Amino acid sequence: MTQINIEKLIADYPLVQKLIDLKQVAWFNPSVTTTEAGLPYVGLTLEDVKDAQARLSRFAPYLMEAFPETQVMQGIIESEAVAIPEMQAALAARYQTPLTGKMYLKKDSHLPISGSIKARGGIYEVLTHAEKLALEAGLLSTGDDYAVLFSDKFRQFFSQYRIAVGSTGNLGMSIGIMSAKLGFSVSVHMSADARQWKKDKLRSHGVNVVEYEQDYSIAVEQGRKEAEKDPSCFFIDDENSSTLFLGYAVAGLRLKTQFAEKGITVDEQHPLFVYLPCGVGGGPGGVAFGLKLAFGDAVHCFFAEPTHSPCMLLGVHTGLHDAISVQEIGIDNITAADGLAVGRASGFVGRAMERLIDGYYTIDDAEMYNLLGLLNQTEAIRLEPSALAGMPGCVHVTRNQAYLQAESLAPERMANATHLVWATGGGMVPEDEMQKYLSQAKGN
Repeated sequence: MTQINIEKLIADYPLVQKLIDLKQVAWFNPSVTTTEAGLPYVGLTLEDVKDAQARLSRFAPYLMEAFPETQVMQGIIESEAVAIPEMQAALAARYQTPLTGKMYLKKDSHLPISGSIKARGGIYEVLTHAEKLALEAGLLSTGDDYAVLFSDKFRQFFSQYRIAVGSTGNLGMSIGIMSAKLGFSVSVHMSADARQWKKDKLRSHGVNVVEYEQDYSIAVEQGRKEAEKDPSCFFIDDENSSTLFLGYAVAGLRLKTQFAEKGITVDEQHPLFVYLPCGVGGGPGGVAFGLKLAFGDAVHCFFAEPTHSPCMLLGVHTGLHDAISVQEIGIDNITAADGLAVGRASGFVGRAMERLIDGYYTIDDAEMYNLLGLLNQTEAIRLEPSALAGMPGCVHVTRNQAYLQAESLAPERMANATHLVWATGGGMVPEDEMQKYLSQAKGN
């Protein structure tokens, strides 16, 4: 890894100094292009996403058996999008910025099985691996009723195999719980910032939790090393997995259906703005890819990161992607937003999506807690801190006249806009932990 010359980096990219100073910043991407021009760089297609959607449908009967809470949705792991008008009014008052259009919250925070957005990609990758093993062994064909997987026969079969992953918390939750239910022996390598209750929950499901005093990148590195030593061990790579990415991308096609059912129009005159909390990048990158496939140029995606972990903004803005970490410019990568505590972004996602993401912004921990309290107060919805990172996105968009003009987003179009905050986690936070979060909220 080449040594980063910070002085030259700041001279070339003055915004880096603001990142070093832990300022809350917003950067609108001058290289954003049309969906048609940007999609080929992803290396995946609509057919790939439809294939993922079909696989999840095949597994629905199994999920209904293994996780009864999924029966209400016929075994499809999906969340609702709810209007949050009181929160919208509170944000307008808080930031003294008129917010036109309508604001919604995408409640991936309350997805079944693991209570976070990772129930999309993480569970999908485990199911993909399980299907591959069972098909290759001749125990399953794609025309079967996959409910047969919920049996001692298949649990015994999968018990010969191991799965490993490195995680700050939520990805480990989804992969650990799903893998253990199928019968795999699973190890989750957890970084120092992972919450204790997440480790405890995993252990209660029979998952081997390996703890580290270092951050996410070390947990991933150790998980990868463990897998390399054991040919029966499959490593789920959050930094580079196209399978995880596709699991998230399915959300875009489903949202199109959801919005149609709600009578929400998304087109040139009715733009959609989506604000996605970003850690290593797989989740928001995959969702944004799916959204672009579903809505084309009518959707505008933004990534939100903690001021102490702005890895994707740093990587994309400088063009260095995964060749630079926040630690290399003196940022500690310590944040209350445990799901976003990542120092080095996914190079795959950064490069694949850099032409399709309209902007990036940072938010400090105190503001995430304050917004957590405000959302509870106005809408009686409780999230974990990282899930609030998307909340001020509409303020950044509304205030940036240069961006609005560049995208031909005149006031009449903004009045028709839909703003969607992607809530990434919080549905399974224990009550005592949630009270600690709420006690951090000030000035509401």
